[in-house]
Amino acid sequence: MKSNRRKFLQNIGTSAAAISLPSISKAAVKAENSETAKPKANQIFNMSGFAAPKLDKVRIGFIGLGNRGPGAVKRMSQITAVEIVALCDKDPLRVEKQQAVLSKANLPKAREYSGVDGWKGLCESNDIDLVYICTPWSLHTPMAVYAMKNGKHAAIEVPAAKTIDECWELVETSEKTKKHCMMLENTCYDFFEQMTLNMARNGLFGELIHAEGAYIHNLLIANFGKTSYSDMWRLNENANRNGNLYPTHGLGPISQCLNINRGDRFDHLVAISSNDFQMGEMAKSLAANDPFYEDYVGKPFRGNMNTTIIKTEKGKTIMLQHDVTSTRPYSRIHLLSGTKGVAQKWPEPGKIALGEDWMSEKELKDIEEKYTTPLVKHIGEIAKKVGGHGGMDFIMDWRLIDCLRNGLPLDQDVYDAAAWSSIAHASELSVMKKGKTVDIPDFTRGAWKNNQPVSLTLNGGGNTEVRKV
Repeated sequence: MKSNRRKFLQNIGTSAAAISLPSISKAAVKAENSETAKPKANQIFNMSGFAAPKLDKVRIGFIGLGNRGPGAVKRMSQITAVEIVALCDKDPLRVEKQQAVLSKANLPKAREYSGVDGWKGLCESNDIDLVYICTPWSLHTPMAVYAMKNGKHAAIEVPAAKTIDECWELVETSEKTKKHCMMLENTCYDFFEQMTLNMARNGLFGELIHAEGAYIHNLLIANFGKTSYSDMWRLNENANRNGNLYPTHGLGPISQCLNINRGDRFDHLVAISSNDFQMGEMAKSLAANDPFYEDYVGKPFRGNMNTTIIKTEKGKTIMLQHDVTSTRPYSRIHLLSGTKGVAQKWPEPGKIALGEDWMSEKELKDIEEKYTTPLVKHIGEIAKKVGGHGGMDFIMDWRLIDCLRNGLPLDQDVYDAAAWSSIAHASELSVMKKGKTVDIPDFTRGAWKNNQPVSLTLNGGGNTEVRKV
């Protein structure tokens, strides 16, 4: 049975043309018997633990200045070793707005790119070290691949890829070019997640057995908003795909705790989605008064709740959920369960038990003082002032720049980007097959057995300065 599952997965995927297809699931059906989605043979070069040559200054070009891009520009403008040399968006007015941000920070004006293909010119320029991509999901892989092929490191908003073929494309391009490809998973740098990673690394939970993560966030109104996402791209994703479409916010931190790609790996999953009980009804309700929404009536909207169960090579289990329409408080769950203890962040405040009872507030404070990571101790308070989801966004950005400046391996490499992102497509396939098992590719091609865990020290870094905030 296991060999049959592997053979099935080796033959799935979608071609690059799938970006323009109306449904990933339809593309997956077509690709199920495709020989083009071949298993990848030998690893070209192991990017896990790879340290690129040091960069005294990190010259950045930003692509995508709609939702996430402006915050990234503002955060990076606070780091003295960063030069923001290029700004790109298909809408030139968005570029103009970010020029004002640079001017307010007393920074030089950046070169401007706009139009549908302006991003290609940015990637082709010879004065950029890092391309920071904050565009709709379907553009993440094409832009990152083009950037790496043009000699740039790539930092991509989540998810890094939509299909398993795209995941492989990122991996192979990063290995061939020896350029970093980091998915910008900010939740790995949140304060509680960093602390529990340190606790897990020090064995406080014993052997981790099970973990849970989620992205539960009511975006129903935003997804249908005409100005929320350019060209309604996020609503279109939800209208044509059914699975765990946005897995990495909950999955990233627990994957690091489980040493995924660095001692263990995802082996297979099963996924089931509920029916859609809200998006289709909203489309009909809005269309009754606005013809703009008529195209969405009758669309095969994804189910409200997707639950995906992953099993690792070493027998650990992960429960991952996705729900962006139900009326529920925000949650990423973040649960770690081991032979000696458990931690859970949501509902807040976070709780820890190293035995049968939850710790008292004082005990939690003592744990926090002892197991806050060196990274958070070094930059955490400044990050809270700079902002970005409570500071975790700035910790992520600062850490990326500090690693590039000091020639250090990144905390998240291309194998993490691929493995975490691949869950979306694999879960779609499982849902389509009524919850049948789908194998998850080993993007490291066996290197996970010897790859070293993410470092929790500054590794000789920490010398990247921040402007007064």
